[in-house]
Amino acid sequence: MTKNGNSPTIKIIPLGGLHEIGKNTCVFEYDDEIVLLDAGLAFPTEGMHGVNIVLPDLTYLRENRHKIKGMIVTHGHEDHIGGIPYHLKQFDIPVIYGPRLAMALLQGKLEEAGVANRTELRSVMPRDIVRIGSYFFAEFIRNTHSISDSFTVAIHTPAGVIIHTGDFKIDHTPVDGEFFDLQKLAEHGEKGVLCLISDSTNSEVPGQTPSERSVYPNLDRIFSQAPGRLMVTTFASSVHRIGMILELAKKHNRVVSVIGRSMLNVIAHARNLGYVKCEDNLLQPWHTVRSLPDEKILILTTGSQGEPLAAMTRIANQEHPHIKIRKGDTVVFSANPIPGNTIAVVTTIDKLMMQGANVIYGRDKGIHVSGHGCQEDQKLMIALTRPKFFLPVHGEHRMLVQHAKTAQNMGIPAENMVIIDNGDVVELSEDSIRIGGKVPAGIQLVDNAGLLHDSILKERQQLAEDGVVTVASAIDWEGKLVAKPEVHLRGVVTTVERSLLQKLVQQTIENLLNDRWQEFARSFDGEELEVDWAGLQVQIEQALQRLLRRELQSRPLLVFLMQIPDAPPPAKATGRRRRVKKTRD
Repeated sequence: MTKNGNSPTIKIIPLGGLHEIGKNTCVFEYDDEIVLLDAGLAFPTEGMHGVNIVLPDLTYLRENRHKIKGMIVTHGHEDHIGGIPYHLKQFDIPVIYGPRLAMALLQGKLEEAGVANRTELRSVMPRDIVRIGSYFFAEFIRNTHSISDSFTVAIHTPAGVIIHTGDFKIDHTPVDGEFFDLQKLAEHGEKGVLCLISDSTNSEVPGQTPSERSVYPNLDRIFSQAPGRLMVTTFASSVHRIGMILELAKKHNRVVSVIGRSMLNVIAHARNLGYVKCEDNLLQPWHTVRSLPDEKILILTTGSQGEPLAAMTRIANQEHPHIKIRKGDTVVFSANPIPGNTIAVVTTIDKLMMQGANVIYGRDKGIHVSGHGCQEDQKLMIALTRPKFFLPVHGEHRMLVQHAKTAQNMGIPAENMVIIDNGDVVELSEDSIRIGGKVPAGIQLVDNAGLLHDSILKERQQLAEDGVVTVASAIDWEGKLVAKPEVHLRGVVTTVERSLLQKLVQQTIENLLNDRWQEFARSFDGEELEVDWAGLQVQIEQALQRLLRRELQSRPLLVFLMQIPDAPPPAKATGRRRRVKKTRD
């Protein structure tokens, strides 16, 4: 058992969500038991060619899979539950506790991935307390966020109570009437909170995050002024926003067609659980809606972040099979770009405008508010919980630093908090908090075929930056070229004539064969010939790479195809045929 003297010590190990936005994954460990909190994904950066999603490195969890007793889910956003199907392909999780909406969304993901039998999903309600393993109790506290059914969690451990805020803002007029349970937070603050682990996303923003309800009058005005078709894009998981849009569609006598699989899925589950309320005839498929007058149509779609395969992006690129922009359309972006997505979003907006749409976007329009608390929300969280120790999470480094400064202004000593990175092992006891080591915490990349190795991504980056050169060459038993090598360039910028490059490639191969053939071809007793073709290929590839770097002033990916003879070598003058021994990988 991990101890600090006689005081129990809890290990807190974030595997994602630090110095970044996304892939939130945290490990709580005591003795031989591990409890996970969330398991999210992130989206690829511009240089991750062909990558669909980014996951945290799960090496530590694979190596300690026998310790895992369960998982806590705070809410249903992809950066908190999107990685769970991939976790379950690598190890079992006995039980996962979380809110009803998140569990409904997760059930579909697990069934689609074929891993539903590797865990048990259990829905919880506000103020429920569940036991996980022998040492951990999780108490679910209702909070307010940009998705319905979101929780802050009080984790009761042998060292004391640790409160993890999850994603939160303090919304005093929530759309669904589910108020933040500030009373329960205050009760824990009165009894004593050992450590507060808190969302840092908006720690640089003064003031308080506006209520989700503040968006309603601005959307109402836009809807009333739109002369033709309305298209609205927002986050598929923004259940509160979707509920308001449906409410406004009914008010303005428009029929809604939902375009985008993820949004259809979220709305179906949210309606089933009562988080979205609307009449059945308000929602209609596109083939029904398209025949209505333009002023009666509202298209609700995914693509607010410029995602390449999302519906709004395909509409902007004129690639959608059913919907084309025409003059008089009003397109509303009821979302702000996530850091890293700005270029994709503005490109989408430009394309929509060029096709004649009136696009309404931007922070000044008041059609989006954040789901994360600003400085005053964060201060209230600290004031209510009154923690002894403080751990800022969920944000880039500058956000963590600013959140720590806010906590110091609230009276928490600097020595009672740490700024950490993914993989840092925080050791927390009744008397101290410190970084006690590090575990592997890189990234795993996933494309349509599954997990990618780093070498594959490097090859893709090399292809994108410098192109590819293919060289095909045939070599006989005497170490001679059978014909001139074939050289093909794709995506390579060069001032070198192709004929000259082919000549240089041929000279390079011939020189190596003339100088070093005897290193790779050995004859035994004058009869048996052994050729190390694999070793020869490696040496030729290295020589050609040096040639290409020198002549092209770049580093294109080299694909060298070497054809070797299948037939035995020619007979010697005695008329006897050589016995052949080939060595090749």
